Amino acid sequence: MANVTFYEKPGCRNNTKQKNLLLAAGHDLEAKSLLTEPWKPETLRPFFGNLPVKLWFNKSAPKIKSGEVIPDNLTEEKALELMIADPLLIRRPLIYVDGVYRVGFDLEKIDSWIGLNPENPVTEDLETCPRSHEEKPCTIVQ
Repeated sequence: MANVTFYEKPGCRNNTKQKNLLLAAGHDLEAKSLLTEPWKPETLRPFFGNLPVKLWFNKSAPKIKSGEVIPDNLTEEKALELMIADPLLIRRPLIYVDGVYRVGFDLEKIDSWIGLNPENPVTEDLETCPRSHEEKPCTIVQ
C-alpha cells in the first residue's frame, strides 16, 4: 500500500470521505491542512500537472461563485498567486505519493493509480462540495 500525503480543508465532508476510502484500502495517510501549508509557486504547481488552469480551482470557493475570480481568464502565474493568497481557491484534495502529485479525487484515477477498496464501491460525487447549493458557503476551519 502507499504512503499518501493528503492536503485537505479540515472539516470538509468530502475530504473526510476521501480519507476514509484511502484508509479502508490500506494506505498510510498523512493529512495536512491545505489552508495552513506555507505554499510557494514551486511547491503548489506540481500538483496540477498538465491540467488547464481552470481545472486547478475549487468551483465552490466563495470568490469563484461570486465571480470575483474567473479561472478561465488567468495565467498560471496569476492563478498560483491567487491560490497562495486564498487557499480556499485550490481544488482539493492535493495528493502526493512517491514523487507523483495529483489534484482532485476522481475515483477511477485514484483506483488505477494507488488502488481503492473494490469491495465497497462508491457511487457518490466526492469532488463537488455537498454544501455548494447552500447560500452560506463553508467557513475556514483551521
